[in-house]
Amino acid sequence: MTFQGWPAEALEFYEHLETDNSRSFWQTHKDRYEHAVREPMERLLADLEPDFGPGKIFRPNRDVRFSADKSPYKTHIGAHLAAGGYIQLSADGLACGNGLYRLAPDQLARYRAAVAEEVSGAELERVIARVGGAGPEVVGRDSLKSAPRGYPRDHPRIGLLRHKGLIAWQEWPPAAWLGTRTAYDRITGFLRASQPLRDWLEDRVGPSELPPR
Repeated sequence: MTFQGWPAEALEFYEHLETDNSRSFWQTHKDRYEHAVREPMERLLADLEPDFGPGKIFRPNRDVRFSADKSPYKTHIGAHLAAGGYIQLSADGLACGNGLYRLAPDQLARYRAAVAEEVSGAELERVIARVGGAGPEVVGRDSLKSAPRGYPRDHPRIGLLRHKGLIAWQEWPPAAWLGTRTAYDRITGFLRASQPLRDWLEDRVGPSELPPR
C-alpha cells in the first residue's frame, strides 16, 4: 500500500498527548498511534526508499535522564533517511530538515575551513541562495555569539563561521492535503530542493572520523 498522507486522527493524537503526556494515556491510545501515526510513516519511508535510501523511525520515548522535563513521550514522530533528510509530524503539522544538525569537532574544523576559504565559501553562499529560493530556509544551529577562535570578527562570512550545525528546514501547518498524496509530493520536493546543501556538506565536511563516545 502506498503512502496517502496522515489522517486527521494523527494530529488529534498529538494534540491530546500534549495535554496528557502520561504512560496511562499512551497505553490506552497506543493502537491509535500505531494505526494513524506510525503506519503511514512506514508507508512513506517505503515509498521514499528507491530515491532517498532506507529510513528509520525514531523511538517515541524521550530520554529524560538529563532533562528537567520528565514527560515520557515525544509530541511528534520523526524519521531519518539514510541518504539525508529528516521528516517530522506533530500537532503543528509537517516539517522536514536536511543537512548536518550537530557537527562533531573534526567536522566543525573542516566546515569552518571550507567556509573561510574563498572558493568553497562563496560556493556555500550560492547554495544557500539557491535552496532558499526554492522554498526551504537554511538555518544555523547552536551558533556562537562571537567569532570562533582563530577567525577574524570582520570575516565576510562570519555569520556562517559561527554556526555549529547547518540545515535546510521547512514547515507546513495542518491542512487537508496532509491526508493525501500531496504530502509525499511536498516532502520529495523539499528533499530535492535541499540536496545542494547536503551535497556541499558531504563534499566539504563529510562524516566524523572520531570514534564514537
